[in-house]
Amino acid sequence: MNRTAVLAASLLALLAATAPAHAGETPYGQGLDHCAATEAGALACHFDLAPGTYDVTVTLGGDTAGATEVGGETRRALLAETPTGAGERVRRSFTVDVRDPEGEPTGPAGTPGLDLLIGGPAPRVASLRVTPAPTATRLFLVGDSTVCDQPGDPYTGWGQRLPVHLKRGVAVANHADSGESTVTFLANPALFDRVEAELRPGDPVLIQLAHNDKQTDAAAYRANLTALVGRVRARGGEPVLVTPIVRRWFNPDGTLDNGTALLVNGLGVDHPAEIRALAATLSTPLIDLTALTRARVEQLGPEASKALYLTTEKRDNTHTSVRGATEYAALVAAGLKAQGLLPEGALR
Repeated sequence: MNRTAVLAASLLALLAATAPAHAGETPYGQGLDHCAATEAGALACHFDLAPGTYDVTVTLGGDTAGATEVGGETRRALLAETPTGAGERVRRSFTVDVRDPEGEPTGPAGTPGLDLLIGGPAPRVASLRVTPAPTATRLFLVGDSTVCDQPGDPYTGWGQRLPVHLKRGVAVANHADSGESTVTFLANPALFDRVEAELRPGDPVLIQLAHNDKQTDAAAYRANLTALVGRVRARGGEPVLVTPIVRRWFNPDGTLDNGTALLVNGLGVDHPAEIRALAATLSTPLIDLTALTRARVEQLGPEASKALYLTTEKRDNTHTSVRGATEYAALVAAGLKAQGLLPEGALR
């Protein structure tokens, strides 16, 4: 069978359980007419949409058992792998943030509109609908390369893996950008100025900046974070300070190094300690991701913890793999839930 025939057969298998579109059901019918099969057997779907927030509803399942997941835009995980039995139908919904550029604020523009990838070990999809959601809550992320929508595998920011924890009604707006510090995030109009302009009352803003504040002294670091918190509150947003993920640098005794690993910079500024103190001073919610990731890395130990980072692939002990970003996003989601930082029922 040639490649064209293989692709055609793959598409027919994926759409075998699809019911006919009903006129007027949504602005895009059932949406599957916007999709085409990929060589890997997934469905790539594109919608010509303006920037904004949109609800996506998928009905998963088919005549045979399946396991389907949905990603989109710049490698974002939008719906976790969902199993379906033979003949079973399961409906899932989520809300996605469409923006320009679609990934990092200072990165490549990407593709205008909304791109979805329906894949997984055995993808089965019966219907797909996309509808505008202009009043959805946006969960803004302000951060660096450990948080951002990383464009290239194997690099993955925890912000890319956070959307799978959210139900319809809340979209992750990931404005994190590689290489940024508290200094540069405030200075570049493409970064915090844009977040500030888009904020609506009640939108939470998670702020994790430390990895690149290597030459920022303690007074300046506190002043920059205070400015970010103040400007979020001035727009009616809800600032949440997040301590940075640890670097994977071990002492001989199997604990993490108190300097490099735990984000103490060359000037002796203990970033996590500064953030914790400032959160108390400003009465700002805190997700202590440093403590949480330290506990996980030390639990795994020097060898097994390599899988959380790009140690093997890139000799990189700062940036996370898909597995590491997935685990760390789950820690953030648990922090959001424990502190009631999102509307009731917003988390899966």
